[in-house]
Amino acid sequence: MAVQMEDPSSPAELDPVDLRILRALQRDGRISNADLAAAVHVSPATCHRRTQRLFAAGYIRDVRASIAPQKVGRGTLVMVGVELDRSTPESFAAFEAAIRKLPFVLDCHLVAGDFDFFLKIRVRDIADFNRLHGEQLIALPGVRQTRTFFVMKEVVDNAPLEF
Repeated sequence: MAVQMEDPSSPAELDPVDLRILRALQRDGRISNADLAAAVHVSPATCHRRTQRLFAAGYIRDVRASIAPQKVGRGTLVMVGVELDRSTPESFAAFEAAIRKLPFVLDCHLVAGDFDFFLKIRVRDIADFNRLHGEQLIALPGVRQTRTFFVMKEVVDNAPLEF
């Protein structure tokens, strides 16, 4: 199955080799080019060229280590629903600009439903979150209300994309 590329300057579609490269890199972003080439059944030169093209076309955003949160003192995962006082493009833009500056926010998503945004936050413990919430989260532009969900168990986290 071919997947259409969004970038008009990139190849017209992803072929099976491109898809195998993407899947292999999702499993192991540290794989060497030689091992990746062998895994997807192409020469190392072809593999390198295709991988560079996938980066250039935006299919691969980055490659980074997955850090064990507990090992670095960020074992508590918190999800926060945020409701703004106004639903205007200006209030959304002000909130989005401010939330990007908070290093403890891992993810921020504009959502439909009872909340305007959902945040994924990693902290040391409940007291750490309580401090951040009181000092920074509720002070963000336009925040009317927040609702906090402490994650009891991470069942699936950052699963690879299926395509």
